Amino acid sequence: MTNPLNSSQVPLVPAPEPDKKASEPSVPAGLRIALATVADAKLVSQMVHELASFEHLAPECTITPEAVREHLLGARRSADALIAWLGDEPAGFAVYYRTFSTFVVRPGVFLEDLFVRPAFRHRGIGRTLLKEVGRIAHRAGAGRYEWTTLSWNENARRLYASIGAREMNEWLLLRLDGPCLANFACDGSGHPHDGCRCGGSGARHGPASEPGP
Repeated sequence: MTNPLNSSQVPLVPAPEPDKKASEPSVPAGLRIALATVADAKLVSQMVHELASFEHLAPECTITPEAVREHLLGARRSADALIAWLGDEPAGFAVYYRTFSTFVVRPGVFLEDLFVRPAFRHRGIGRTLLKEVGRIAHRAGAGRYEWTTLSWNENARRLYASIGAREMNEWLLLRLDGPCLANFACDGSGHPHDGCRCGGSGARHGPASEPGP
């Protein structure tokens, strides 16, 4: 099994530029991949919203620059982000974080997001971002490099197949979020505001449970 784990002890940072292989598609001159910083919070937030629109998931996207600063680019971040720059233009981004596999007993890397803006597509930028995160995973001794893709995104699926990635069709992605997660995780102990994020709405708090004075 593979479970997401954040490890700040061994930060994941971009590896040095690889030697170009003749068999790989050429990339535009002037393309560079850089680790995103706090100064990029607004840009990263904007590109995530663009990704959500592309995936027809805009109503589910609640990201803000403030949240990006705290959870993605800050000192206590849960993940890392790379930005692809073509000259002075931000062309795309990737977000990734550490995982762990008990089956291979090694750390791994999960690619949460990979996005190239429409004006920059079909130029090898997505593959370059994908490979850069792969190199980070390899340098970190990862046993697995994993990600998901939408079933209708045939262009992405062809790219992933071309590099040897396998679609794990026997697995189903399961999710608890929002009120459903709060209600499930609530144990009803103490007052609802003593570290419980359900706000007292969880069934285990009961009608008599009220915040203390």
